[in-house]
Amino acid sequence: MKIADHILTTAGTLFYREGIRAVGIDRIIDEADVAKATLYRHFPSKDHLVAAYLTERHERVLLQLREVISNATLQPRDQIAMIFERLFEKADSPEFRGCAFALAVAEHGDSERVVTIAREHKNAVREIFRSVMSAARCPTEQPAAHLSLLYEGALATVAVGRDPRSVLIARDCALSVFDMATTVPGVTCDA
Repeated sequence: MKIADHILTTAGTLFYREGIRAVGIDRIIDEADVAKATLYRHFPSKDHLVAAYLTERHERVLLQLREVISNATLQPRDQIAMIFERLFEKADSPEFRGCAFALAVAEHGDSERVVTIAREHKNAVREIFRSVMSAARCPTEQPAAHLSLLYEGALATVAVGRDPRSVLIARDCALSVFDMATTVPGVTCDA
């Protein structure tokens, strides 16, 4: 593993588990067992390190979501169910703290870099749902917005309530949204 990747993995684990503000550079240096100069050579500031952590997480989450929607054996409705079921699997872990992007903005929202990455992530997730609805030949934007909101709400609800079953409730609501969107008279949705 490259040293930058090692630092990023260490910092990401600490940021997600304990919070961005709670974890200082010296703690990351100690946990990663690197020199301060080495860390700063790869990440000029904590803000850069937080942005790199969020960017890596963004890419990983999108890869997992795209894996679901690229599965040719799944129909759009099944893709939606699978997205929420995979989220449930993550949420059903003691380490799960909710959405890393929402947590980062809550703690580090004064950083334009952090806010921009978080917004890009949320837009990309909404685009995933838009893609699923498009595959179901649903031309309106509203169902995708509803699905995205249910996904985000599930993340927030689990973070606060610590009950991963909230994700399954959100899944059921999402499937209802899909069913209504694809069967409404006068709307052309061929699912």
